[in-house]
Amino acid sequence: ARDLLQKRRQEGGSFSGCGWGSAIYEAQRHARADVKQGGCRALAVMKRKNEKRRGCVSKRRSVRKKPEEEQPAAAAALAAATDVYIRVQDRLYFAILRHKPKNTANTHYFSVDDELVYENFYADFGPLNMAMLYRYCCKLNKKIKSFTMGRKKIVHYTGCDQKKQANAAALIGSFSVIYLKKSPEETYRLLVGGNNTYQPFRDASFGTCTYNLTVLDCLHAVSKALQYEFFNFNTFDVDEYEHYERAENGDFNWIIPSKFLAFSGPHPKSKIENGYPLHAPEAYFQYFRKHNVTTIIRLNKKMYDAKRFTDARFEHFDLFFVDGSTPSDAIVKRFLNICENAEGVVAVHCKAGLGRTGTLIACYIMKHYKLTAAEAIAWIRICRPGSVIGPQQHFLEEKQANLWAQGDLFHAKLKEQQNGKDKVGVTRILSGVDDISINDNQNKMIDEQECHTYNDNDDHCSNKNELTQGDKLRVLKSRRPARAVTTGSMKLEENKMHTRSSSQAFRIILQSSTQSCKPSNPCAIPGVSAQSKRTTRSMVANNNLSHSTISTKVPLLR
Repeated sequence: ARDLLQKRRQEGGSFSGCGWGSAIYEAQRHARADVKQGGCRALAVMKRKNEKRRGCVSKRRSVRKKPEEEQPAAAAALAAATDVYIRVQDRLYFAILRHKPKNTANTHYFSVDDELVYENFYADFGPLNMAMLYRYCCKLNKKIKSFTMGRKKIVHYTGCDQKKQANAAALIGSFSVIYLKKSPEETYRLLVGGNNTYQPFRDASFGTCTYNLTVLDCLHAVSKALQYEFFNFNTFDVDEYEHYERAENGDFNWIIPSKFLAFSGPHPKSKIENGYPLHAPEAYFQYFRKHNVTTIIRLNKKMYDAKRFTDARFEHFDLFFVDGSTPSDAIVKRFLNICENAEGVVAVHCKAGLGRTGTLIACYIMKHYKLTAAEAIAWIRICRPGSVIGPQQHFLEEKQANLWAQGDLFHAKLKEQQNGKDKVGVTRILSGVDDISINDNQNKMIDEQECHTYNDNDDHCSNKNELTQGDKLRVLKSRRPARAVTTGSMKLEENKMHTRSSSQAFRIILQSSTQSCKPSNPCAIPGVSAQSKRTTRSMVANNNLSHSTISTKVPLLR
């Protein structure tokens, strides 16, 4: 006030009324304005310091984005953060959720992400095998039929892991195809509703993926397999599947019932080498005889004497080609001819029973059942995970049209023979069809030495101690821990590795391949008989054939 009064007097002015009173009043008014303005600045400074201390960014200092720049980022963040619900049918839903939900009075949630886990070799992550598909179907059927959940919505949910999302979609999609009688295309349209995408599956090789197998391919494979009765959950023995797929119990899987069995290559002597159980040919005899295996085809280099099979009255053939490579046309032709003329089941092996074995079995399936290459690969991997590797996938794509044409002609000629128009024997028909080649004119001139029986020196590795692809895959498979049995009545001892002395003979524990299912089988397929035969294209299957004992040739027709 004193300063203001002195300043006013120097300027020649004066305050009206009491000089000191007016000066004090004006000074107070200026002071209040200064304090208010200074206080706001002080508060702003303190706020910015606190934000920096907490690691936040001040809104005042952030640069405002243009509206057109904000929209794409906001849309992507919203899509990633939004829960997705897909109605499959009636009370059944599939969901992709960010957080684990809680059950409500009207909704039951369940997930199998941590229960059904794919056992990978390298970067492969699916599809889940036949036993896991069976267990999933049992679980879901039980929930749907449960009295306590009769009015609840049942939601199968998965998390944000894209690999688990693909496996979960393949599971509920397969359930829809098998039990809800939806087509693969209809099911897939539901699953991708709302702009959903699923990571494609890849092979079990080490390195970059060059071939994508989609969820839709798997649904088509399950649909075709159901059509041709490659599987029947009314009679499927999940305990046996999980028992024999393990390395210590034989490492084999059925690809087509009563026709193809894929297994890991036998060794001269049953033993455990570098942690991997090796089985002599004799270890398989009892199971093979019980299930009418008549023919053995070896695709890898000689590890055991073929006489050990032939002396036991099995047919044995050698069709060697390099581990991880693709077969020549001559080998494919010879393989198909052997399988088409086999009296019973054909057991095929290479080193691990995955790459070469799966490739040639896929050729047969494509020719006689007209599956696409992707469908054949998907089905074989569901039966035996890790099958068909690297360039073998592209090989099957290239041969698809050729094999389909051969199959069409084969079945047309066989149909004529059955109608009495052609009196030529079936064997002669097969021989004629085998000479057909569409894409390779050199097929007729290929030296039969390509299908030779190799000697001990045949090996593509420059270093005999070098591990091949098959060796590595077998080692990885042998390291898998035993899974806990969650369903069924398998004995605990059957999941353990056999313990024996060095002088004790090693043998595989055998059990029945088919067991009568209980009437309350949760995976029973409506309208499908437990005794139904595999459908073939020409519908000439012998009605008296038994899955366990076969006295005539297995039908080759789709």
